[in-house]
Amino acid sequence: MSEKSLPRLGVNIDHIATIRNARGGDHPNPVAGAWAAIQAGADGITAHLREDRRHMHDEDMSRLQALCSSENIPLNMEMAATDEMLAIASDLKPHAICIVPERREERTTEGGLDVAGQIETLTPIISKLNANGARVSLFIEANRGQIEASAKTDAKVVELHTGAYAHALDDGDDEKANKILEDFRGCAALAQSLGLEVHFGHGLTFENVAPVAAIPECMELNIGHFIIGEAVFMGLDAAIKQMREIVTEARQAA
Repeated sequence: MSEKSLPRLGVNIDHIATIRNARGGDHPNPVAGAWAAIQAGADGITAHLREDRRHMHDEDMSRLQALCSSENIPLNMEMAATDEMLAIASDLKPHAICIVPERREERTTEGGLDVAGQIETLTPIISKLNANGARVSLFIEANRGQIEASAKTDAKVVELHTGAYAHALDDGDDEKANKILEDFRGCAALAQSLGLEVHFGHGLTFENVAPVAAIPECMELNIGHFIIGEAVFMGLDAAIKQMREIVTEARQAA
């Protein structure tokens, strides 16, 4: 298997900003974290600008876009499908935008978009983002109906939510985790057949990423919380490189 067929590794730096925001001030600097991730070999940087700005601030996004542009590294902006975020994304012009569901009371993004139920709302927003030069992905559950609905929009990518898979393994429910993996495989094949690129993300760790990385349609993994957490103990460079090694070995063995 050639190096080009390996999944890209996008590093989500939201939780560097979470640590900064817990005390206020400027440290740790998420843009410096993005620079370190790029130097460690990240293929892209992901950052979520939420309505309540609990992670990234508007200025962070501007500086991240400038950094990623200068390094020829894609910035993937996660955002809710709102007029405010559409306006910000239109000015920012990131390489990629992942539309995610967002609820004020959640700790992090929980579950996927209901594309099938919101297709009339999502489609014009996606079209405007496309016209502005962004590559749009939709964060969804591994559900055939949601994939089929996504293919009816102008989105080019679906990112399959891996949270339930990660939670099943945390709970010791291997049977449930294996069933979800089967859903991933079937839905990834369906998505690709409909012309959608397939990404995966949420809750992935050194211990659980390999079976997901081995799925042949997987073109990108977006991982943040775990990598930033492990960086406390082993450093960001080492955490990214170890994740890359596990992903590479899993894909090459598939």
